[in-house]
Amino acid sequence: MEGVDEIAVEVEGLVKVYEGGFRALDGVDLEVRAGGIFALLGPNGAGKTTLMRILTTQLRPTSGRARVFGLDVAREGAKVRKLIGYVPQEISVWTDISGYENLLAYAEIYGIAPGERGDAIWGALEYMGLGDVAHNLVKTYSGGMIRRLEIACALLIKPKIMFLDEPTIGLDPSARKLVWDKLSSFKREYGTTIFFNTHYMDEADLYSDEIAIINAGRIVASGSSGELKRSIGKELILLSLDGPAGDGVLGRIGGLGSVGHVIANGSEVSVVVEDAEAVLPALMEALRAEGIQARRVSISKPTLDDVFLKYAGTRIESAGRMSEVRHMRRRIRGG
Repeated sequence: MEGVDEIAVEVEGLVKVYEGGFRALDGVDLEVRAGGIFALLGPNGAGKTTLMRILTTQLRPTSGRARVFGLDVAREGAKVRKLIGYVPQEISVWTDISGYENLLAYAEIYGIAPGERGDAIWGALEYMGLGDVAHNLVKTYSGGMIRRLEIACALLIKPKIMFLDEPTIGLDPSARKLVWDKLSSFKREYGTTIFFNTHYMDEADLYSDEIAIINAGRIVASGSSGELKRSIGKELILLSLDGPAGDGVLGRIGGLGSVGHVIANGSEVSVVVEDAEAVLPALMEALRAEGIQARRVSISKPTLDDVFLKYAGTRIESAGRMSEVRHMRRRIRGG
Protein backbone atom coordinates (compact mmCIF):
# COMPACT_ATOMS: atom_id res chain seq x y z
CA MET A 1 0.00 0.00 0.00
CA GLU A 2 1.29 3.47 -0.89
CA GLY A 3 2.50 5.57 2.02
CA VAL A 4 0.76 8.82 2.79
CA ASP A 5 3.92 10.79 1.94
CA GLU A 6 4.99 8.78 -1.10
CA ILE A 7 6.40 10.94 -3.87
CA ALA A 8 4.93 10.40 -7.32
CA VAL A 9 7.14 12.85 -9.24
CA GLU A 10 10.53 14.17 -8.20
CA VAL A 11 12.43 16.58 -10.44
CA GLU A 12 15.87 18.02 -9.64
CA GLY A 13 17.67 20.67 -11.68
CA LEU A 14 15.98 19.62 -14.91
CA VAL A 15 17.26 21.34 -18.05
CA LYS A 16 16.14 20.85 -21.64
CA VAL A 17 17.89 22.69 -24.45
CA TYR A 18 16.60 22.15 -27.99
CA GLU A 19 18.62 22.42 -31.19
CA GLY A 20 19.36 26.04 -31.90
CA GLY A 21 19.95 26.73 -28.21
CA PHE A 22 16.36 27.30 -27.06
CA ARG A 23 16.28 26.56 -23.32
CA ALA A 24 12.78 25.16 -22.69
CA LEU A 25 13.52 24.09 -19.11
CA ASP A 26 16.06 25.98 -17.04
CA GLY A 27 16.67 24.12 -13.79
CA VAL A 28 13.24 22.85 -12.75
CA ASP A 29 12.84 21.51 -9.21
CA LEU A 30 9.50 19.91 -8.41
CA GLU A 31 7.93 17.39 -6.05
CA VAL A 32 4.44 15.93 -6.44
CA ARG A 33 2.87 13.80 -3.72
CA ALA A 34 1.19 10.53 -4.65
CA GLY A 35 -2.58 10.20 -4.69
CA GLY A 36 -3.40 13.85 -5.31
CA ILE A 37 -4.27 16.11 -8.22
CA PHE A 38 -1.46 18.39 -9.35
CA ALA A 39 -1.87 21.33 -11.75
CA LEU A 40 0.96 22.90 -13.73
CA LEU A 41 0.18 26.42 -14.95
CA GLY A 42 2.20 28.64 -17.23
CA PRO A 43 2.08 30.95 -20.26
CA ASN A 44 2.41 29.50 -23.74
CA GLY A 45 6.02 28.46 -24.30
CA ALA A 46 6.83 28.32 -20.57
CA GLY A 47 7.93 24.66 -20.68
CA LYS A 48 4.77 22.83 -19.54
CA THR A 49 4.54 20.36 -22.41
CA THR A 50 8.31 19.81 -22.52
CA LEU A 51 8.28 18.86 -18.84
CA MET A 52 5.37 16.50 -19.33
CA ARG A 53 7.02 14.84 -22.32
CA ILE A 54 10.17 14.24 -20.30
CA LEU A 55 8.17 12.76 -17.42
CA THR A 56 6.36 10.44 -19.86
CA THR A 57 9.73 9.33 -21.37
CA GLN A 58 9.13 10.90 -24.80
CA LEU A 59 12.05 13.33 -24.46
CA ARG A 60 15.40 13.02 -22.73
CA PRO A 61 16.53 15.91 -20.54
CA THR A 62 19.75 17.75 -21.33
CA SER A 63 20.74 17.59 -17.67
CA GLY A 64 19.21 17.08 -14.25
CA ARG A 65 17.09 14.18 -13.05
CA ALA A 66 13.41 13.25 -13.08
CA ARG A 67 11.83 10.27 -11.33
CA VAL A 68 8.32 8.85 -11.41
CA PHE A 69 7.61 6.72 -8.34
CA GLY A 70 11.36 6.45 -7.80
CA LEU A 71 12.13 5.34 -11.37
CA ASP A 72 14.51 7.46 -13.45
CA VAL A 73 12.64 8.50 -16.60
CA ALA A 74 15.81 8.55 -18.72
CA ARG A 75 17.35 5.25 -17.56
CA GLU A 76 14.24 3.23 -16.64
CA GLY A 77 11.79 4.38 -19.30
CA ALA A 78 10.25 0.94 -19.94
CA LYS A 79 9.38 0.53 -16.26
CA VAL A 80 7.98 4.09 -16.06
CA ARG A 81 5.69 3.47 -19.04
CA LYS A 82 4.07 0.54 -17.24
CA LEU A 83 2.93 2.91 -14.47
CA ILE A 84 1.61 5.87 -16.43
CA GLY A 85 -1.33 6.93 -18.53
CA TYR A 86 -0.89 9.85 -20.90
CA VAL A 87 -3.35 12.03 -22.84
CA PRO A 88 -1.55 14.56 -25.08
CA GLN A 89 -2.85 17.84 -26.48
CA GLU A 90 -2.93 16.31 -29.95
CA ILE A 91 -5.69 13.91 -30.98
CA SER A 92 -4.65 10.43 -29.86
CA VAL A 93 -7.44 8.21 -31.22
CA TRP A 94 -8.37 7.09 -34.74
CA THR A 95 -11.57 8.69 -35.99
CA ASP A 96 -12.40 6.27 -38.82
CA ILE A 97 -12.93 3.31 -36.47
CA SER A 98 -15.18 2.81 -33.45
CA GLY A 99 -14.49 3.66 -29.84
CA TYR A 100 -14.26 -0.04 -28.98
CA GLU A 101 -11.77 -0.65 -31.79
CA ASN A 102 -9.61 2.21 -30.50
CA LEU A 103 -9.44 0.66 -27.06
CA LEU A 104 -8.71 -2.74 -28.58
CA ALA A 105 -5.73 -1.22 -30.40
CA TYR A 106 -4.48 0.41 -27.19
CA ALA A 107 -4.95 -2.86 -25.27
CA GLU A 108 -2.59 -4.50 -27.75
CA ILE A 109 -0.11 -1.62 -27.46
CA TYR A 110 -0.17 -1.90 -23.65
CA GLY A 111 0.31 -5.68 -23.82
CA ILE A 112 -2.90 -6.57 -22.00
CA ALA A 113 -3.43 -10.32 -22.24
CA PRO A 114 -6.04 -11.30 -24.90
CA GLY A 115 -8.22 -13.00 -22.29
CA GLU A 116 -8.33 -9.82 -20.18
CA ARG A 117 -8.90 -7.26 -22.93
CA GLY A 118 -12.69 -7.49 -23.13
CA ASP A 119 -13.25 -6.75 -19.45
CA ALA A 120 -10.62 -3.98 -19.44
CA ILE A 121 -12.07 -2.30 -22.55
CA TRP A 122 -15.69 -2.40 -21.45
CA GLY A 123 -14.73 -1.32 -17.95
CA ALA A 124 -12.94 1.78 -19.31
CA LEU A 125 -15.73 2.61 -21.77
CA GLU A 126 -18.45 2.29 -19.15
CA TYR A 127 -16.39 4.27 -16.65
CA MET A 128 -16.14 7.20 -19.06
CA GLY A 129 -19.83 6.98 -20.01
CA LEU A 130 -19.22 5.68 -23.53
CA GLY A 131 -20.69 2.19 -23.37
CA ASP A 132 -23.75 3.09 -25.45
CA VAL A 133 -21.63 4.50 -28.31
CA ALA A 134 -18.82 1.97 -28.15
CA HIS A 135 -19.43 0.68 -31.69
CA ASN A 136 -20.06 4.09 -33.29
CA LEU A 137 -17.37 5.68 -35.47
CA VAL A 138 -15.33 8.17 -33.46
CA LYS A 139 -15.84 10.89 -36.10
CA THR A 140 -19.51 10.96 -35.04
CA TYR A 141 -18.55 11.76 -31.41
CA SER A 142 -18.75 15.23 -29.88
CA GLY A 143 -15.55 16.94 -28.74
CA GLY A 144 -16.24 15.95 -25.13
CA MET A 145 -16.85 12.32 -26.10
CA ILE A 146 -13.57 12.19 -28.04
CA ARG A 147 -11.69 13.53 -25.02
CA ARG A 148 -13.37 10.98 -22.74
CA LEU A 149 -12.43 8.22 -25.20
CA GLU A 150 -8.80 9.37 -25.12
CA ILE A 151 -8.89 9.26 -21.33
CA ALA A 152 -10.54 5.81 -21.44
CA CYS A 153 -7.59 4.58 -23.52
CA ALA A 154 -5.18 5.88 -20.88
CA LEU A 155 -7.21 4.25 -18.07
CA LEU A 156 -6.99 0.75 -19.55
CA ILE A 157 -4.03 -0.26 -17.40
CA LYS A 158 -5.33 1.54 -14.27
CA PRO A 159 -2.16 3.66 -14.11
CA LYS A 160 -0.53 4.83 -10.90
CA ILE A 161 -0.25 8.30 -12.43
CA MET A 162 -2.14 10.04 -15.24
CA PHE A 163 -0.49 12.82 -17.26
CA LEU A 164 -3.07 15.05 -18.96
CA ASP A 165 -1.94 17.83 -21.29
CA GLU A 166 -4.80 20.38 -21.36
CA PRO A 167 -7.45 17.68 -20.85
CA THR A 168 -10.54 19.84 -21.46
CA ILE A 169 -9.42 22.72 -23.64
CA GLY A 170 -11.97 23.56 -26.31
CA LEU A 171 -14.83 21.78 -24.53
CA ASP A 172 -17.99 23.48 -23.31
CA PRO A 173 -18.50 23.85 -19.52
CA SER A 174 -20.81 20.84 -19.17
CA ALA A 175 -18.39 18.58 -21.07
CA ARG A 176 -15.48 19.87 -18.96
CA LYS A 177 -17.37 19.11 -15.74
CA LEU A 178 -18.23 15.59 -16.89
CA VAL A 179 -14.58 14.86 -17.72
CA TRP A 180 -13.48 16.07 -14.28
CA ASP A 181 -16.23 14.18 -12.48
CA LYS A 182 -14.97 10.97 -14.13
CA LEU A 183 -11.31 11.72 -13.40
CA SER A 184 -11.99 12.62 -9.77
CA SER A 185 -14.03 9.44 -9.30
CA PHE A 186 -11.25 7.32 -10.83
CA LYS A 187 -8.67 8.96 -8.56
CA ARG A 188 -10.76 8.21 -5.47
CA GLU A 189 -11.40 4.60 -6.48
CA TYR A 190 -7.88 3.63 -7.56
CA GLY A 191 -5.64 6.15 -5.78
CA THR A 192 -4.28 7.37 -9.10
CA THR A 193 -2.18 10.54 -9.06
CA ILE A 194 -3.28 13.11 -11.65
CA PHE A 195 -0.77 15.55 -13.14
CA PHE A 196 -2.28 18.04 -15.58
CA ASN A 197 -1.60 21.23 -17.51
CA THR A 198 -4.45 23.63 -18.12
CA HIS A 199 -5.33 27.09 -19.41
CA TYR A 200 -8.44 27.10 -17.21
CA MET A 201 -7.81 28.78 -13.85
CA ASP A 202 -11.13 27.50 -12.49
CA GLU A 203 -10.09 23.87 -13.08
CA ALA A 204 -6.85 24.35 -11.19
CA ASP A 205 -8.72 26.13 -8.42
CA LEU A 206 -11.55 23.59 -8.10
CA TYR A 207 -9.83 20.25 -8.62
CA SER A 208 -6.15 20.46 -7.73
CA ASP A 209 -4.56 19.74 -4.37
CA GLU A 210 -1.31 21.40 -5.40
CA ILE A 211 -0.36 23.92 -8.07
CA ALA A 212 2.96 25.00 -9.55
CA ILE A 213 3.46 27.97 -11.86
CA ILE A 214 6.19 27.68 -14.48
CA ASN A 215 7.56 30.66 -16.38
CA ALA A 216 10.51 30.79 -18.79
CA GLY A 217 11.44 27.22 -17.92
CA ARG A 218 11.50 27.70 -14.13
CA ILE A 219 9.05 26.99 -11.32
CA VAL A 220 8.28 30.43 -9.89
CA ALA A 221 5.62 29.54 -7.29
CA SER A 222 3.98 26.46 -5.81
CA GLY A 223 1.48 25.48 -3.14
CA SER A 224 -2.22 24.89 -2.72
CA SER A 225 -4.65 27.32 -4.34
CA GLY A 226 -5.37 28.88 -0.95
CA GLU A 227 -1.69 29.23 -0.08
CA LEU A 228 -0.92 30.89 -3.40
CA LYS A 229 -3.80 33.36 -3.02
CA ARG A 230 -2.73 34.22 0.52
CA SER A 231 0.83 34.78 -0.70
CA ILE A 232 -0.20 37.94 -2.57
CA GLY A 233 -2.31 39.54 0.15
CA LYS A 234 -5.76 39.58 1.69
CA GLU A 235 -7.71 41.96 -0.56
CA LEU A 236 -7.41 43.32 -4.06
CA ILE A 237 -8.39 46.76 -5.34
CA LEU A 238 -8.98 46.64 -9.08
CA LEU A 239 -8.64 49.93 -10.97
CA SER A 240 -9.60 50.62 -14.57
CA LEU A 241 -7.88 53.90 -15.45
CA ASP A 242 -8.61 56.38 -18.23
CA GLY A 243 -5.16 55.74 -19.71
CA PRO A 244 -2.07 53.53 -19.33
CA ALA A 245 -0.60 53.40 -15.85
CA GLY A 246 2.76 55.17 -16.06
CA ASP A 247 5.75 54.91 -13.74
CA GLY A 248 4.68 58.02 -11.84
CA VAL A 249 1.30 56.77 -10.72
CA LEU A 250 2.62 53.25 -10.07
CA GLY A 251 5.39 54.72 -7.93
CA ARG A 252 2.91 56.79 -5.90
CA ILE A 253 0.63 53.78 -5.35
CA GLY A 254 3.53 51.51 -4.42
CA GLY A 255 4.79 54.14 -1.98
CA LEU A 256 1.65 53.99 0.14
CA GLY A 257 2.65 52.31 3.37
CA SER A 258 -0.12 49.74 3.49
CA VAL A 259 0.18 48.57 -0.13
CA GLY A 260 1.68 45.15 -0.73
CA HIS A 261 2.00 44.56 -4.49
CA VAL A 262 1.02 46.65 -7.50
CA ILE A 263 0.35 44.76 -10.72
CA ALA A 264 -0.22 46.75 -13.90
CA ASN A 265 -1.47 45.58 -17.28
CA GLY A 266 -1.97 48.63 -19.49
CA SER A 267 -4.74 50.72 -17.96
CA GLU A 268 -5.78 47.92 -15.59
CA VAL A 269 -4.09 48.05 -12.18
CA SER A 270 -4.42 45.56 -9.32
CA VAL A 271 -3.35 46.71 -5.86
CA VAL A 272 -2.88 44.12 -3.13
CA VAL A 273 -3.60 45.41 0.38
CA GLU A 274 -4.46 44.21 3.86
CA ASP A 275 -7.52 46.45 4.29
CA ALA A 276 -9.04 47.84 1.08
CA GLU A 277 -11.45 50.31 2.73
CA ALA A 278 -8.66 51.88 4.78
CA VAL A 279 -6.35 52.26 1.76
CA LEU A 280 -8.87 53.44 -0.83
CA PRO A 281 -8.95 57.21 0.10
CA ALA A 282 -5.15 57.50 -0.08
CA LEU A 283 -5.13 55.52 -3.31
CA MET A 284 -7.65 57.85 -4.98
CA GLU A 285 -5.64 60.86 -3.80
CA ALA A 286 -2.49 59.37 -5.39
CA LEU A 287 -4.33 59.10 -8.70
CA ARG A 288 -5.59 62.67 -8.50
CA ALA A 289 -2.07 63.91 -7.78
CA GLU A 290 -0.94 62.35 -11.06
CA GLY A 291 -3.92 63.69 -13.00
CA ILE A 292 -5.30 60.18 -13.54
CA GLN A 293 -8.96 59.24 -13.23
CA ALA A 294 -10.35 55.81 -12.41
CA ARG A 295 -13.22 54.77 -14.67
CA ARG A 296 -14.05 51.82 -12.44
CA VAL A 297 -13.00 50.65 -8.97
CA SER A 298 -13.83 47.32 -7.37
CA ILE A 299 -12.65 45.34 -4.38
CA SER A 300 -12.24 41.58 -4.29
CA LYS A 301 -10.28 38.75 -2.75
CA PRO A 302 -7.24 37.63 -4.79
CA THR A 303 -8.03 34.96 -7.39
CA LEU A 304 -5.80 32.39 -9.01
CA ASP A 305 -5.70 34.68 -12.06
CA ASP A 306 -4.19 37.39 -9.86
CA VAL A 307 -1.64 34.91 -8.50
CA PHE A 308 -0.72 33.92 -12.05
CA LEU A 309 -0.35 37.56 -13.10
CA LYS A 310 1.96 38.28 -10.16
CA TYR A 311 4.28 35.31 -10.63
CA ALA A 312 4.18 34.89 -14.42
CA GLY A 313 3.89 38.60 -15.26
CA THR A 314 0.96 38.09 -17.66
CA ARG A 315 -2.60 36.83 -17.85
CA ILE A 316 -2.94 33.30 -19.11
CA GLU A 317 -3.92 33.28 -22.79
CA SER A 318 -6.32 30.57 -23.86
CA ALA A 319 -8.65 32.08 -26.45
CA GLY A 320 -6.41 31.42 -29.44
CA ARG A 321 -5.54 27.93 -28.34
CA MET A 322 -9.19 27.05 -27.61
CA SER A 323 -10.27 28.30 -31.04
CA GLU A 324 -7.59 26.16 -32.66
CA VAL A 325 -8.68 23.05 -30.77
CA ARG A 326 -12.38 23.60 -31.50
CA HIS A 327 -11.58 24.00 -35.20
CA MET A 328 -9.54 20.79 -35.19
CA ARG A 329 -12.28 18.79 -33.53
CA ARG A 330 -14.93 20.16 -35.91
CA ARG A 331 -12.78 18.98 -38.80
CA ILE A 332 -12.37 15.57 -37.17
CA ARG A 333 -16.12 15.09 -36.73
CA GLY A 334 -16.65 16.20 -40.31
CA GLY A 335 -14.31 13.50 -41.55
